[in-house]
Amino acid sequence: MFFRISLKSSKREELIDITPEVRRIIRDSGVKYGVCFLYVPHTTSGIVINENADPSVRSDIEDTLMKLVPKDARYKHLEGNADSHVKSSMVGNTTFVFIENGDLVLGTWQGIFFAEFDGPRRREVYIKIFKEV
Repeated sequence: MFFRISLKSSKREELIDITPEVRRIIRDSGVKYGVCFLYVPHTTSGIVINENADPSVRSDIEDTLMKLVPKDARYKHLEGNADSHVKSSMVGNTTFVFIENGDLVLGTWQGIFFAEFDGPRRREVYIKIFKEV
């Protein structure tokens, strides 16, 4: 089963919690046991699983990535978004989560975040659900 989440980022760099949308897709799919694969088809964004209970963790991740890979470094890529490509490569554009009893198997504090590094833009996350047989 293939699904898609469309979203619009509002800042150049931000982590957007997509956990509720992914949970809705799982619930609507009717799959009780399986695997949910998530893929971001963009070269300047990614996907992250991390804490979603305390918003300061999200901003700490955003701030640290900005410090590690500054926008204004001397990059060879001339479009002005080389830092976004590097951050996307560091974070990655795929992840997966198990499905048990019709829900995501996440840790108590975990959530799934779309990672925007070159916004604001319209973006998509592709989701493929495999049912356990």
